[in-house]
Parts: sequence; C-alpha cells; structure tokens
Amino acid sequence: MSTPLPTRVTALPDPGSPNGSGSVAVAIHIDNVSKVFGHGANRVHALDRINVDVHDGEFVCLLGASGCGKSTLLNLVAKLDEPNAGLVEVPSGRTALMFQDAALFPWLTVRGNVELALRLAGLPRADRRERSDELLRMVGLHDFAKKRPHELSGGMRQRTALARALAQDADVLLMDEPFGALDAMTRDTLHDELENLWRETRKTVLFVTHNVREAARLGDRIVVLTSRPGRVAEIVDVGIARPRRIDSPELATLAARVTDRLREEMLHHGRTH
Repeated sequence: MSTPLPTRVTALPDPGSPNGSGSVAVAIHIDNVSKVFGHGANRVHALDRINVDVHDGEFVCLLGASGCGKSTLLNLVAKLDEPNAGLVEVPSGRTALMFQDAALFPWLTVRGNVELALRLAGLPRADRRERSDELLRMVGLHDFAKKRPHELSGGMRQRTALARALAQDADVLLMDEPFGALDAMTRDTLHDELENLWRETRKTVLFVTHNVREAARLGDRIVVLTSRPGRVAEIVDVGIARPRRIDSPELATLAARVTDRLREEMLHHGRTH
C-alpha cells in the first residue's frame, strides 16, 4: 500500500552542509504549488500542491521518474513560468540555470562564453578577464580558455556551462540534469568538482535528476516526486558524511531504499491511471 502523501514537509539543513550552524534562512520557498498545461481534453496536470523549503547554502536534489514535473518545478523557481496556484519565492531574487545541454555559443571561445555572462551581469569590462580567469581555474579549464565548444569533450563543455552559471553571481544555482548525457567516469569526476565548488561558494543548489545514486551522492536532502501529477512523496535526509563515494555501502543502501520508494509510486500510479 502506498504511503500517504504529506501536504507539507520541512526539515532543517543537514549538519554537514555549509549552513550546519543552525541557520534556517530560506533560499527557495515553494508553497502549495500546482501547474497545469493546456485546456479541456488536452489538459495536463504536471504538479499538484508542492510544498518545499530549501535553506540557504543547502544542496537539494529533485528526484523522480521522467515526466513527474521536476523540470517544470525548476522552471517555476527560475521564473521562466508561473504556477496556476500557490507561491514560489526566491528571497534573493537571483538564480542561475544550468541545463543538460551546455548550450554554449559555438562562435565564442570558452573564455568568451564566460565573459558574455559577466557582461550581462554588469561586471565592468576592465574586470571581466580577471574574473573569467578565476572562474575557469575553479572548473579546471584555464588552459582551454581559447578553445571553442566543438573542440571540447562533453565534460569540458559542462564545466564551461558551470563557469558561465557561476559568472552570473546568483545566490541560487538551478541545475537540470546537467550530467545526464555524460559517461559514468566523467559524471563521477564532475560530482567531486561540483561538491568542492558548492562548499567553496556556499551557494544554494536545487539539482534535478532521475538518477537515484546521483541524488544520494550530492544532496543534503532528496525530494522524491510521484509520477504525474508530481507531488511530494517523501523528503529524505541523506545524512551520509562528506565526501561521499557513489559506490560506498552507505550510499548504496540509501539508494536502494529510495529506489524502492520510487518503484512503489510508479506501481501505484500505474494502478490508478
């Protein structure tokens, strides 16, 4: 039998997160949010009464099967769309969005892609080169600053996209399956690098994935969504000390439990639709 769905779930940040000092400042507030696309017979109920608070400096993963509304929710937080009901607030008002596709401008160099974001963020021209060099060092691409996107590997393109997102100097980083198209070894390396950058920058991260182990590897908490319409099935406090290995026994045990929960939701969805 499916566990009843909570109408609201909140939790304090994990003690291992950057804000483990006890601060509970809210960086993202999602209150009773629903989203519907289309009308009449074509109406699609994507999200139903979602309630989540993400705290300042926290790393939260949105996890669920394809079509459960993860990306829709991320777009609402990014203000690329508006909910039909409920409230989405980002108190700082500043978000940066990173997609699965790096979406780099092919005619610009690696440095050019980053400096364009710095220009749009209002950084004076005299300061852009120094800041772009700093960001490219952070993501391990300083030696590739003059390369164009077609000359880079998939992992390097995503590193460039990450540097470009960081160049926007937003307080909240929204990531929509940014490593989904990469091979396992590259993805594991980028997990380490992203975690290090998160600790260094103290940004709040909301990370969309359908990979259970990835969610357990990266997140302070995992928000498990049901199949459409997306509802909060459970919020899991990861509670595994960092740094984590994706093949560790503790992570495998947690991933197995979350996978069982997802399977239960999918089976329940199949019986009721």
